[in-house]
Amino acid sequence: MWWEVILDALKDTAILFPFLFLMYIVIEALEHNTGVSKPRRALTGKCAPLVGTALGIVPMCGFSVMAAKLYRHRYITVGTLLSVFIATSDEAFLVLLTTPVLPPLDKVVSILAMLGVKIAVGVAAGYLADLVANRFKNSVLEPIEQLEEHAGHVREERAEEHVHEEHEEREGHEEHEHFSACEHAHESKVQLYFVSPLLHALQVAAFVLLVNLAFGYLFWGMGKENVVNFLRAGKWIQPLVCSLVGLVPNCASSVVLAETYAVGGIEFGSCLAGLVTNAGLGVLTLFGGRKNSRNALVIMTVQFFIGVAVGYAVNAIALLI
Repeated sequence: MWWEVILDALKDTAILFPFLFLMYIVIEALEHNTGVSKPRRALTGKCAPLVGTALGIVPMCGFSVMAAKLYRHRYITVGTLLSVFIATSDEAFLVLLTTPVLPPLDKVVSILAMLGVKIAVGVAAGYLADLVANRFKNSVLEPIEQLEEHAGHVREERAEEHVHEEHEEREGHEEHEHFSACEHAHESKVQLYFVSPLLHALQVAAFVLLVNLAFGYLFWGMGKENVVNFLRAGKWIQPLVCSLVGLVPNCASSVVLAETYAVGGIEFGSCLAGLVTNAGLGVLTLFGGRKNSRNALVIMTVQFFIGVAVGYAVNAIALLI
């Protein structure tokens, strides 16, 4: 029913909102607090793709959204982002776990096998993407180190200007300035770490809600049976078709992929191809501005081809076993 689409969209957006709020608080802390150098290094260090993959396998798209926002602010590398996106499966594993169609042993085997492949591919793709980005240093996958170095110089210059301005103001208004500075500092921290993140999170949540409604009604209008029939293309076309469906930034795509696999409508590798390309709502967060849109399209294309390659490879291996 049409009202179920609205309820599902509201539910998915409500689940995502705490992640958005937390993510914007983290971004503000990274941008304005010089005492968070260790967390910043953890986001860009040698283990970053491993951490990204570990977060991505959690069955919700909140981490992919957080990763996309952090990437847009250049606090994680493109490899870490790709690791999170590839590992993300949205609600697919929960669907497989709760479906009454598959026997318990088949559920466990399928989920563990999918997890293993997605972890291996996510980690490998993450490190390879960072290697390529650092090797060629192109404008599409710009290395984070250069941007952070530039941002660090900007922050230092602003800090020096701020100290100089405060020194001049204290010369004529010492007592009054003491009270005003304390009051302003208190207000600025509330504004910086609560009000601003809250407003940003609400703006993104409103956009996510609209997208959820749009794709929800799209799937509802097309009919689940028609989508399933579309997925049930020829065995050797399935990975390509499922990878395309996986690109849809909505939890419905992962649910349909998992349900169709559970009833035997698509091959294991084909389902895996769609789940590799599925990054939930994270891919939407990448878009915004001409340069960001170009980056997002490149990342989506890379993820799509990885999903197709994984799907065909796994289906081929299954024939040999």
